Amino acid sequence: MSNAHEGPTAGFLVWRLSMKWRVAMDRALGPLGLTHAQYSLLGSLLGMQRSGLRPSQRALADHTGLEPLYVSKLARGLETAGLVERTTDPADSRAVQLSLTDEGTAVTGRAVGVVQQLLDGLLTPLGGLEGADTEAFTQALTALLDAPAPAADGSSTKE
Repeated sequence: MSNAHEGPTAGFLVWRLSMKWRVAMDRALGPLGLTHAQYSLLGSLLGMQRSGLRPSQRALADHTGLEPLYVSKLARGLETAGLVERTTDPADSRAVQLSLTDEGTAVTGRAVGVVQQLLDGLLTPLGGLEGADTEAFTQALTALLDAPAPAADGSSTKE
């Protein structure tokens, strides 16, 4: 019996979908002067601030899945643009805390609206943002993201 797989693999489809969504996000956010990566940082920061948190760059990196060095680079650029404020963490002088400026909050609010509209369109085949199939899709993606990645020897490891 052959182990050959007919058609694209799940991994290939996930990669293709992530590329499709990233390009769509970059195009939709471009008029606001943002990239998808910048939006990921700003949107996450907005959500964390609404929960009463003032995260460090490291905490934001952990939350978004972006590399800490990349978050630092993005945060410096967003600070230069007047959207983010970077301050030393009073509890740890080596850590940098991030917060949105008033302008950052306004831009992020507009970006959230743009992204919600885009996602509703991208999720139309599953019933849009509120569709039952979208909920199941989200649960499946969450399960995949929450599972530890297997090690090179096939055993699972914690990320």
